[in-house]
Amino acid sequence: MINNFALLNETDMKEQKNAISRGDFITNTTLAAAGLIIAPLGFAASHRKSNKKNINYDSSNDKHLPMATRKLGSLEVTELGFGCMNIAWAYGNPPTREDAIKLIRSAYDQGYRFFDTAEIYGPHISERTTGEALKPYRNEVVIASKIGFDIDFETAQMKGGLNSEPAHIKQAVDYSLKRLQTDHIDLLYQHRVDPQVPIEDVAGTMGDLIKAGKIRHYGLSEAGAATIRRAHAEHPVTAVQNEYSFWTRDPEAEVIPVCEELGIGFVPWSPLGMGYLTGKITPDYQFAKGDIRKDLNFPRFTKEALEKNKPIVELLQKVGSRHETTSGQVALAWLLAKKSFIVPIPGTRLIPHMQENLAATKLKLTAQDMNELESGFVAIGVFGDRAPAGLKEAHDTGTSLGTTSKGTQGKTPLPKK
Repeated sequence: MINNFALLNETDMKEQKNAISRGDFITNTTLAAAGLIIAPLGFAASHRKSNKKNINYDSSNDKHLPMATRKLGSLEVTELGFGCMNIAWAYGNPPTREDAIKLIRSAYDQGYRFFDTAEIYGPHISERTTGEALKPYRNEVVIASKIGFDIDFETAQMKGGLNSEPAHIKQAVDYSLKRLQTDHIDLLYQHRVDPQVPIEDVAGTMGDLIKAGKIRHYGLSEAGAATIRRAHAEHPVTAVQNEYSFWTRDPEAEVIPVCEELGIGFVPWSPLGMGYLTGKITPDYQFAKGDIRKDLNFPRFTKEALEKNKPIVELLQKVGSRHETTSGQVALAWLLAKKSFIVPIPGTRLIPHMQENLAATKLKLTAQDMNELESGFVAIGVFGDRAPAGLKEAHDTGTSLGTTSKGTQGKTPLPKK
């Protein structure tokens, strides 16, 4: 591991050192099953070369560009959000703190006004960096964060797996507010559905936090339809954040339909298929140390899967060639074209990649494009599951293909009478 603490404050140095000894513990907790392993990463500068070919966007002289907006429930956000996970962990080679702040502020300058982070990213590092970067623009942006894991509030040490007990949620929010340097969080998600806590208790707690002015809206992540309905009946849900992309269609079965029915926004995480849909991850791709795609043996990132799934990228590239855009831009434009309440949040560590993602908002796919993409995907199919079986176990009933929450109460117990 590369250690570079030159730009860290004392608190972040402690958090970074704590991360080094976390790996073995986390693998044996439900956190591992949640797909949120905290890899022992240092704040090392990324040296990955960017591929700017076909980027149909020139931002050299642009500042504060307007971006179209969409509604997540009653919450208005830019049609593309910026995911702040990669600045702290997941794919190795994270940026320095200084570069991460520069990246987030550059995203603001380019027109992004919706930023997504979580207490688990780091843990705590992404929230601290995001809060510092956005402090000058706090009243102009929408900040989303997530809670629901058993993390020590002071040391960032993992204490266990999931924890959505009402008292814990309220404490977690107070600490997130401090890290984000704000008096409210615009959108707070329960990061994973806790099978020990009735979802009505979680929704009720979120309602209490809204009344207290500490959060403005709340959402759920990796939740199925039955859980969404129960939560929404207790207190209206603003958004659901599940994995969804051109090669991961799981939410189409029941989650997106229930969101449309109830007027709930949908925020796809990993909208670029963990980077694969950009075409930059080939069978010979060299994964960095700490890259969860390799370290956790994601089925679609074996050498065999990377080869067999190439036709998916080639299909995106074929459509993109007509518009002089990249496969990644087509993948994002496809999401934007699917439903008006869908708001992708692609993340990156590099400014050129952020600009490439932004250019997708200028791409308007035709009905012919969409038909070609849909029929092509059906014909091609996908090799490999979206996540290792152990990680998917922490997802709610009905979030993955082949499962359904119909006729069930979802994964959480019913509230005590």
